[in-house]
Amino acid sequence: MIPLVALVAMAVLALAAPLLHRRLGRDTGYLLAAGFAGVGGLLATGAPAVLDGGAVTASWTWLPSLQVSFALRLDGLAGLFCLIVLGVGVLVMAYSARYMGDSNRNGVVYGLLTLFAGAMLGLVLAADVVLLYVFWEMTTVCSFALIGTAGQVAVKPGRRALLITAAGGLALLLAVIMLSVVVGTTDLAIILAEREQVLASPLAWPIGALIATAAFSKSAQLPLHFWLPGAMVAMTPVSAYLHAATMVKAGIYLLMRTTPLFADQPAWSALLITVGLITAVAGAFMALREHDLKAILAQSTVSQLGLLIAVIGVGTPVALAAAMLHTFAHALFKATLFMLVGIIDKETGSRDIRELSGLRRVMPITATVTGLAALSMAGVPPMLGFVSKEYLFQGLLQADFAPWAGPVAGALGVTASALTFAYGMRIFYGAFGGPTRQPDLYEPSPAFLAPAALPALVGLALGPGIDLLNPMVTRAAADVVYVGAVPEFSFWHGLSPEVVMSAITIAVGSLLFLRRDPVDRALQRLRLPDGAALFDRTHDATLALGSAVGRPDRTGILAAHLARPVAALVVLGVVGLATVGELPPRSSTDQPLDWPVLALLGLTVAATVRTRSALAALGLVGSVGLVVAAWFLLAGAVDVALTLLLVEVLTAVVAVLVLRRLPLGLGGAGRPRVTLAAGLGVAAGFAAALATFALTGRRGLSEAGAWFLESAEAETGGTNVVNTILVDFRGMDTLGEAIVLGAAAVGLLVLLRRDDDPRAEDERAAARLRRGQTDGGLVLQVSSRVLIPGMALLSAYLLWRGHDEPGGGFIAALVGGIAVGLYQVAHGFPGLPRLLRPELLVGAGLVVALGTGLGAAAVGDPFLTPFDIPVLGAAGIGSALVFDLGVYLLVLGLLAAAFDRLSTGTPGAGPARPVSAPEEPTAGEPTPEPAGSRPRGAGSVVGTPGGGDAR
Repeated sequence: MIPLVALVAMAVLALAAPLLHRRLGRDTGYLLAAGFAGVGGLLATGAPAVLDGGAVTASWTWLPSLQVSFALRLDGLAGLFCLIVLGVGVLVMAYSARYMGDSNRNGVVYGLLTLFAGAMLGLVLAADVVLLYVFWEMTTVCSFALIGTAGQVAVKPGRRALLITAAGGLALLLAVIMLSVVVGTTDLAIILAEREQVLASPLAWPIGALIATAAFSKSAQLPLHFWLPGAMVAMTPVSAYLHAATMVKAGIYLLMRTTPLFADQPAWSALLITVGLITAVAGAFMALREHDLKAILAQSTVSQLGLLIAVIGVGTPVALAAAMLHTFAHALFKATLFMLVGIIDKETGSRDIRELSGLRRVMPITATVTGLAALSMAGVPPMLGFVSKEYLFQGLLQADFAPWAGPVAGALGVTASALTFAYGMRIFYGAFGGPTRQPDLYEPSPAFLAPAALPALVGLALGPGIDLLNPMVTRAAADVVYVGAVPEFSFWHGLSPEVVMSAITIAVGSLLFLRRDPVDRALQRLRLPDGAALFDRTHDATLALGSAVGRPDRTGILAAHLARPVAALVVLGVVGLATVGELPPRSSTDQPLDWPVLALLGLTVAATVRTRSALAALGLVGSVGLVVAAWFLLAGAVDVALTLLLVEVLTAVVAVLVLRRLPLGLGGAGRPRVTLAAGLGVAAGFAAALATFALTGRRGLSEAGAWFLESAEAETGGTNVVNTILVDFRGMDTLGEAIVLGAAAVGLLVLLRRDDDPRAEDERAAARLRRGQTDGGLVLQVSSRVLIPGMALLSAYLLWRGHDEPGGGFIAALVGGIAVGLYQVAHGFPGLPRLLRPELLVGAGLVVALGTGLGAAAVGDPFLTPFDIPVLGAAGIGSALVFDLGVYLLVLGLLAAAFDRLSTGTPGAGPARPVSAPEEPTAGEPTPEPAGSRPRGAGSVVGTPGGGDAR
């Protein structure tokens, strides 16, 4: 249970962070730092079992039909990354308490940072590949949101980061699906144990390529590297935590975790080593060209991640252990450097090394800490970075996927490291060397400096004290090493090739630093490909293409919307005629009454296309629906007939509300257009008729249909098979569709404003507008007092009996919607009663529907499994009725939103056109201008009385 409690604790902290910020202000960071430390202490209670070679696990059934579990596992590798996530998180939160102000937006930043930390913990603790993917995507979304807190300047960088890392997430999803198909499970431990089965599959190398692509996107490898430097527009705590110490390590973790599947495979090694080393050298090269301290660190991160990926690709015990040690060391020195850059920026107002100079005299402690972190990054003894760099060199020399692979990899590693030494010295000298230009500066407060200084001091202590890290790092490496024993690290292990490589690194790096001015001039003259600009151009071109494709649909002409789908139907019909083979014999399902119904339907359609009156066309279209509903009724589809009948009634009511704003006559068209439309319509109808003839009546009852008919009552207790399918067997589909309806209701509420909304006009104007709204007359008002309660009872009855007889939540909601429409028409659209407010209905429906599913989970069944309600179960009422009630409320919420908004408001429109004359205006008030009194061209828009802008 320990891993689960840790995740729940992080979720609680994330939810509480904005609330805590309202009370504590920026000091919230200290409380969150303590929370992170507490979660770390909780996970540390499992350390003895982990260090002994075991693991702390927890698992619950999540998606039983897919055999997916919410499984967590704390082993050596997960423990190492948990330490990095929570340890750096403690420091960043404490640093943020002094870096960030008391602005309310910072409460959101605290919440997002904590949520991200929880997602990273879930990622490294996940013991199921589907769960791992879910947390992987959570880190992507959190990163995007945190970059976005920088404001307008973060639009393009955030978009790049989101699209690239999300594309990598899709690659990981495909890999997860393929792995589960090959091995037959989503359990990560079983998948890793079935190495031979995976490698023997034809999907092995697509899986490996997809995993590598996901890792490259998240860990910013060439050619996908450019999103990381752009993401540095985020505030320093975000950069220090996400893009230096944690999120970019997600790709490193994924490669380490999946190494047992592909270790010692030449193609895997060649891919990782090649991409990693090219990225390491190119990133270090680009870092040396930068003048902004934060940009230098961003490119440095790209380079260091490339070096780690290359060593993982080697796959030997030494290489993998070295990668883990350097991952830990990198988190320490890079977190320090990012936080110190934030301090320098705060103190001096600049991060440009061409403007900074001599800060060592006024900020000696800051200079000392920066020097320690830079030395560790450069791999200089006695820092921890020196030990990890030595073993990285040793690992690179073991590359053997091709002749001379080891020496070449070692040479490229030295090249990247020499460049790292040069820009590390450039960071320190650029800020702290030279004459002091700002003598009035002073050291930041100890509370501000301490979180940055601590990891630098830890890096200094753990270099000579590397024995303290051996148990943790070797235990983590043991989880991923395929063959061989994991070595222990030592600070000095005698003269060796890696010592010579380190000496060369320092010598070449020192030379580059000493010749920094000519080197810088030479680098600035180079014109390198700009990946970010290329991505933006591609993105803009894609949007332009989409705009061109969708241009025909951005018109008010109905024919433009219908032409392509109708033409596509004709094309499908022609293709079907050309390709269909011999069809099975068709059983006759005709009834004597079918032909009169078909004839009536044809006459109604003919009258519809001939009329020039909008109201007549509306009535005739509704008649078509009524005829089809009667046809369904003759075929025995009572539920479908009822649904269609009620939908036609509601469609007519809503359409009348819209027509109140539009001309009542339909415009004519020229003969060529009429001829073309008629021909296309007849051809489409003919194609549809042929498809119906070919695809129906040629088989008996399907196996699924027979099973539902036989099993519905026994499995669910309901005799209405249609309703049992909707609320029992396929409840998840119904829930998704109902949520879509709820989203549509919310869209109506947000996009369309009531014309009498006090926010749009002052109270006096709003009151005048309400007086201008007419009612439906005395007869309709009186009759509605009788009809509406009766319709409400009928709606409740249809909901109650839906499990056994024609009815159910959707049909009952349609009846209730008709009652709402009648209320609106009868009372002049003054607004709905409080209990019928759309937002209330949608919210209640969502809570009820989801609550039913969660109720099943609470009793140990899968989500939305039917169950009896303890209090009412004896009366034969189960969860299906409650779920149907949720659907009822969501559908009714959509209908209420449609009546509330379409009857009285459109974006920017004036008041609705009155049906009868409004009341006389009071003295001193201008007489309302009659609808349509303005001629065209006088500033009015057709159908928008008063000339309101309809855009």
